[in-house]
Amino acid sequence: MTKSDTDVPAGPRRRLLDLAQERGASLAGLSELIGRNPSYLQQFIRKGSPRKLEEGDRRTLARFFGVAESELAGPGEISYEPPSNPADPRGSPWIEVPRLAIGASAGPGALPAGESAFDAFRFSRRWLAEQGLEGAELSAITVEGDSMEPLLNDGDEILVDRRALPFRDGIHVVRMGDTLMVKRVASAGGGRLSLLSQNLAYPPVSVAAEDVEIIGRVVWKGGRI
Repeated sequence: MTKSDTDVPAGPRRRLLDLAQERGASLAGLSELIGRNPSYLQQFIRKGSPRKLEEGDRRTLARFFGVAESELAGPGEISYEPPSNPADPRGSPWIEVPRLAIGASAGPGALPAGESAFDAFRFSRRWLAEQGLEGAELSAITVEGDSMEPLLNDGDEILVDRRALPFRDGIHVVRMGDTLMVKRVASAGGGRLSLLSQNLAYPPVSVAAEDVEIIGRVVWKGGRI
């Protein structure tokens, strides 16, 4: 370590220099990695110019070294750092939820048109974690019909958590034969389930549990006001 190295103050500049030396990476090479001129990081570390790393540069360097982005940031430079996710090496703060080409009937029932994704909703990873949905297997489908009004309206989009979790009463998407429905599902005892509509014009339906496939639990809805 040279005398000029020891003059670098503690903080992001010092941490970047230490990481580069530990990895045996040149500052010129790291500058090229982030698309800058070869002397860019040399100037940042030795002279404090620029005063801080740009967000994109900081993120690229953090991924290269396998460290948290906050290690290369000064106080207040990061308002939120997404948690690491081994299944998503990009460390994106967003999760894309596929919109499936399926209508879940909230009326007499409808035949599914297929399960291919035609679009996606993007949700904040942090927001999903706050809702208890971190790691959930989510799909978005459209509500069709009026039997779940006013809770769910025709045309609403719903998020369905398709994880195989222990059953509990709630709003679920279920399949009976070739028919996909969204209903409030409650245990009726004796191996039977009650499929309940919010709209009182639709009477409850009692079915044997083995005749119903529970696709997933409805955990969120969105629609026009």
